[in-house]
Amino acid sequence: MTAQEMWQRNRDLADACLAHPFVQGIASGELSRGRFQIYVAQDAYFLEAFARAYALALAKSPDREGIAVFKDLLIGVFEELTLHKGYAERWGVSLEPEPLPTTSAYTDFLLSTASLEPVGHTAAAMTPCMRLYAFLGQQLAPKLNPDSPYRAWVETYSSSELEALAARLEDLLDRYGGDPDRLAQLYRRAIELELAFFQAAWDAHDGT
Repeated sequence: MTAQEMWQRNRDLADACLAHPFVQGIASGELSRGRFQIYVAQDAYFLEAFARAYALALAKSPDREGIAVFKDLLIGVFEELTLHKGYAERWGVSLEPEPLPTTSAYTDFLLSTASLEPVGHTAAAMTPCMRLYAFLGQQLAPKLNPDSPYRAWVETYSSSELEALAARLEDLLDRYGGDPDRLAQLYRRAIELELAFFQAAWDAHDGT
């Protein structure tokens, strides 16, 4: 099964993420600042683990192409963290929070996969995040409220640069592969955790 086929098989979860009030509130600007602050802090914690997983995948890459792609993806994580730092500075968000249980579940999933499984399996665990965020950004961009305080979020994830990085990771997933059943399992679990991540940020604040 190709990366594109795995994405299509999991569109139910991707569409659930898109329809989530947290995500829709980013585009409309109606999402409460408190909920977004929780999300930014938790996502910064998550992204550090994501960077470590990329570094482990880079170390395991069997060829120069993998090394080059994972290096660029690692740089991309630090660019994402720059976006988060901007919000943190404006709104007084700590980027070193106590992780919520959902955040810990996701980071543990990524790091255990990257540490213990082949590089193709790591790609299957990490590709859904990249593809989902590119999808969300591209879907939200046409209806973005220009006055939304979260406008930069949509602009970042709808960018051609992010789409290109997602496509490169998908290419590595196709290139390295692995056990088909395990790849499918890892891919779906990652998107389940993405949906749970939005829900956790939504539930962790009273909405004011």
